[in-house]
Amino acid sequence: MPKGGKHVGKIASKGTSSLSIPGPPSSKPPDVTPSVASVLDELKSVIKQTQEEKEVGEQTLTGINKTHEKVKNEPRVSLYFKQKLQNQYVNALQAAKRELVLLEQCLKKVDEVKVEIGEVQARAAPPSTRNIDDYRSKMHSGLGTMRRGMLMTVLQQYAVEQQVWKGKPGESPPPLCGCVPADEKYRCKPADQVAARVRTEDGEEQWILAEVFSYNSHNHRYCVDDIDEEGHNEQRRYHVSKRRIVPLPRFKADPLTNPEALFRHRQLVLALYPQTTCFYRAIIDSPPKEVAGEYSVLFEDTSYPEGYSPALDVPQRYVLPMRETKKK
Repeated sequence: MPKGGKHVGKIASKGTSSLSIPGPPSSKPPDVTPSVASVLDELKSVIKQTQEEKEVGEQTLTGINKTHEKVKNEPRVSLYFKQKLQNQYVNALQAAKRELVLLEQCLKKVDEVKVEIGEVQARAAPPSTRNIDDYRSKMHSGLGTMRRGMLMTVLQQYAVEQQVWKGKPGESPPPLCGCVPADEKYRCKPADQVAARVRTEDGEEQWILAEVFSYNSHNHRYCVDDIDEEGHNEQRRYHVSKRRIVPLPRFKADPLTNPEALFRHRQLVLALYPQTTCFYRAIIDSPPKEVAGEYSVLFEDTSYPEGYSPALDVPQRYVLPMRETKKK
């Protein structure tokens, strides 16, 4: 990683372990939105079902133990007790599977609450820092050192507000969901944010965060604008070929329901270096564990003995498939 780049209730599971799931509050706080309250009500309902299923499972396990007590001193287990034990074990296994499904639903609802709260907080931010257009207007109003900080806030809010893909059971994540690449014929639209490999003013090739201005279908080249205008009187515009563009994902992947749509441990990626608008080669240290979580990545950096920087967190939105390009 170059140092001088362009931009500086408690529910017990079967067995001895237990899982603690926080229940919803007894009364709705005044700042809880209707959408959050709705998810909390659903969570309360699922927790109740889980508790009921847990009790059914415990009763079945008690029955199994009693049956074993009855036959432990018998020289030979009768066909009746064999069949009874078999049915009890089948029922216990089915109850455990149902409880597991309900526990997974509980965890999913907790993640939904986190996402909803994050979106509410993002929408509550001052309007002047909520989108790129407002940021640009501030850029030209003489705010000086506030420029980069405002842009970083906007980019982080985009990551927080990114939609989470919710598919039907068994449905595969679509292109541009998490790590799933775009279709070969996919065409980025104007105003889409992308990673673009451009030649900077000092002649260096670099992956930057850019916004699509237009696409020429005759020569298959994009016209893109550098997202970061700091230090320049005019916006920097580049013309690049399609193979030098990597679109940002449209959806976040849910690690609980679609872990296959996340980059794997040690996988090579392009990742946005924190507090900059440049992408660099990196490897995945660990993928997010929950929908509101971030990737932990190691950036390539020859100044470290291992060849990689310490682990840094990067949102799903800004971790992309690695694309090698030939230098002109």
